[in-house]
Amino acid sequence: MTPAPIFPPRFPVDEFRSRLAALRAIMAERRVDLLVVDQFEHMVYFGGHLPTAAMYQALLVPLAGEPVAVIRALDAPVFSETSWLSDCVAIGDGDNPVAVVAQTIIAKSHGAGTVGIERDSHFLTVNRALELEARLPDARIADFSGVMWEMRQVKSPLELACLEVAAEICDRATAAGFEAAAAGVNEREVCAAITREALRCGADNTRLVLMASGPRSAALHGALGHRTLAEGDILHVEMVPHFRGYTSRIMRPKSIGAPTDEQLRTAEAMIRIQDEQFRAMKPGAQAREVDRILREGILTAGLRDSYTNVTGYTLGLVFIPRTSDFTRVFLADSDWRLEENSVFHMYAWAGGMAFSETVVVTPEGGRCLTRMERRLFS
Repeated sequence: MTPAPIFPPRFPVDEFRSRLAALRAIMAERRVDLLVVDQFEHMVYFGGHLPTAAMYQALLVPLAGEPVAVIRALDAPVFSETSWLSDCVAIGDGDNPVAVVAQTIIAKSHGAGTVGIERDSHFLTVNRALELEARLPDARIADFSGVMWEMRQVKSPLELACLEVAAEICDRATAAGFEAAAAGVNEREVCAAITREALRCGADNTRLVLMASGPRSAALHGALGHRTLAEGDILHVEMVPHFRGYTSRIMRPKSIGAPTDEQLRTAEAMIRIQDEQFRAMKPGAQAREVDRILREGILTAGLRDSYTNVTGYTLGLVFIPRTSDFTRVFLADSDWRLEENSVFHMYAWAGGMAFSETVVVTPEGGRCLTRMERRLFS
């Protein structure tokens, strides 16, 4: 049995302090006295602790002084294990969590200050936001949408190391699935082989793969079925493992039996166009120009009649309820420039087959963290 990947060290306190200092610089610029952080990715990025979604919880970051986490009492031991912070307020299951957050803000002498909130958070629902504002009648509420999403785009060396482990999980688990995939095998057996290898290699999450076969292979996000693989099928596999919350991704197709000449030509054309796109992924490149290479390339080659989906999107920390981070995406009208050490899931899709890679932006062009051979397997 191949040894599991070598895991990188945990994030040091100095890295968390550096992140917090960068956040506070923006808070000071916007005159925000205290920031309510409740999106899970941001709570982990700045505090190190991943809460559960059973109730509303938040990390309160003042302009000066130690942040305080307002968390479910049941999860206090996990907070102590995982967070670099020590100050927390426990919410009982019978308490109103929004009220506890508001009371904590007031107790920390910020009830009459400027309080920043994530209006684009998936956890600060309309009702919760209205209640929080009502419970802070003397505070000025400031919208902090978008800021922390953008702050996390450029990855540190340790973040890249986590993404590299997740990418290796992608490679190994896909290979295990393809080894199990053959005519007469139920696709759930393939999924079991993939899941077993991914968990053995360090994956943290349980929904590890999107898979479809035969006439459903073009449904990239189809639910796992009960098909028995047959000669002539295309098996589509997309790995979506997490390692310490960081997700890398890969898509590969396998032909059950010999592929057709048309399938081989389509696969080769997609790979050739992708290679050109990856070479263009350098710091300062216009996102829409990087997108154009693949979008127009696929259409010009006659591989698709239309191309309405993105050709790539942000990778990094991803937690429920989202499955993908579209903070930055590659579209025909994307108006942003690539930055060194930002990471994206870049994919091409045509003819019932998809190829994708986890790609980091470097001065030499896009470097694939996923390393499995890019071809139509059979």
